Amino acid sequence: MQKILTQLPHDILILVLELLASVDLAALGQTCRALYLFINEHGWTTYLRTHPRPSCSLVHARAHWSARRRAKYDALTDVAWQTCSFVARPLANRWISKHSPLLAISKNRLVVVAGNELYSYSFGASTNENSTPSVSFEASFSLLEGHARFGDITAISLAFSDERNDVFFIAFQDGLVERITITTLTPTEPPTITRHFASTLPNSDFSESLSSSSQILLSLSSNGSVSLADYRDVLSTTSHPLTWYSTIDLKTRSWASHLSLSSSTPYAAFGTSNSPTPLQIYSLPDAQFTSETPSVLLSTGSNSTTVSSSSAVYGLSQAPPSSPWGSSPQIIVAGWYDSKVRCYDLRTPSSSAYSPTSDSGLAGIAIPTLCPVLSLHNPWSYEPIYSVSCGGGSGSHIAAGSARHSVLSFWDIRSPQAGWSVHAPGNDPSPVYSVVLESSRCFGATESRPFVYDFGPGVIIDTYPPITRTRGDKLKPYKTSGRKGIDYYVTKYHHSRGITANDH
Repeated sequence: MQKILTQLPHDILILVLELLASVDLAALGQTCRALYLFINEHGWTTYLRTHPRPSCSLVHARAHWSARRRAKYDALTDVAWQTCSFVARPLANRWISKHSPLLAISKNRLVVVAGNELYSYSFGASTNENSTPSVSFEASFSLLEGHARFGDITAISLAFSDERNDVFFIAFQDGLVERITITTLTPTEPPTITRHFASTLPNSDFSESLSSSSQILLSLSSNGSVSLADYRDVLSTTSHPLTWYSTIDLKTRSWASHLSLSSSTPYAAFGTSNSPTPLQIYSLPDAQFTSETPSVLLSTGSNSTTVSSSSAVYGLSQAPPSSPWGSSPQIIVAGWYDSKVRCYDLRTPSSSAYSPTSDSGLAGIAIPTLCPVLSLHNPWSYEPIYSVSCGGGSGSHIAAGSARHSVLSFWDIRSPQAGWSVHAPGNDPSPVYSVVLESSRCFGATESRPFVYDFGPGVIIDTYPPITRTRGDKLKPYKTSGRKGIDYYVTKYHHSRGITANDH
């Protein structure tokens, strides 16, 4: 077999290598020097191209790694996900006050906003074969100046990122939206922050959710007002404010938005409450609203075209990059008030046409309705889902933050009935307000602090910022010599509750 493979033309051999798993490639490379050299040159690159693992916090590190090193890291990470093996670390000491924090991530840093403070964590680029890249605390910035005394941050969205600068739009409770640039001058100096006024939302309302795509910013206010703005010109000047050019009114309390302009059919998804149709899709041809009526309503299941008037949707995300349905941006994952996580494929035919009642503002209009292609549930928790994110091992996981007890639930959608859940370090009696799931890391934030679960190999005590345990804090680091200061006690448990579309 070895002789046959070495005699194949290189283009044919590359096609053969595309079918092999990482362990098979490694074994094949041990058979002879010719195959070892060929796999190192072509095989690992081909494997990485067909097995993507999106991860902002590893971008700089992976740029310095060989293709074989990247594939090895991914393979070990996938095994850790399969065995639920990870290092749990708080990223900060307990905040003095309770907050509703939010996370945003770029290839340079993780940003945590809580109250009117911004905390920045930079990503290192480890060249050590046996250690994972570090996450270091950079700086904190108070954003209270220029705002009301209780002008807390209510929404954040990354707008632009390059090697030195990260630009975010940040909304405040007083209705103002700022453009904030964090700049890294040198690796040894703390970053600088530049603030510019961006806009004021109309009607003295505040933005509950900001979402950006293709240099278009979407603002969803707390009372359901939706606005779009093109920020391409804003990035090139210090004084140009945002101009909201397309608006609609959802006429209900609103929570979450997801903007997708890269889809073949551009759309915006909205999660609301106090409505019989809390999850709605609006078409956005030419990046603007053409109708006050949603193009699709997303229901809870095939046996119901409506949902309870007390239901709500708090979290929205694009599906995992390696989901069974493909990596299409037309796959949506939603976290519902009834503790379910539901996945929808906007490419599927509608199951029915629904005419909302008069109190929804859409009376007499027949709107296509889609059922979920997959529903997920932690049977030991009936708390609402506050946040969702996708990625993880093999690029096929969903993470969902619950409304109490700092519980994060995970499912591999290739085997949805084998889910598991874990409490955040410290077991805070809090929602998981925000979550960012990458290939090897899951970042989250409770009312008390941000935290991370790291599934990658080579985590050491200096990978994350040191934590000083304070009096009354429930943090419990492992005390064994091999794990002291590296890992913190967390409670985790397995559960089985995944329902395919045919099981509703």
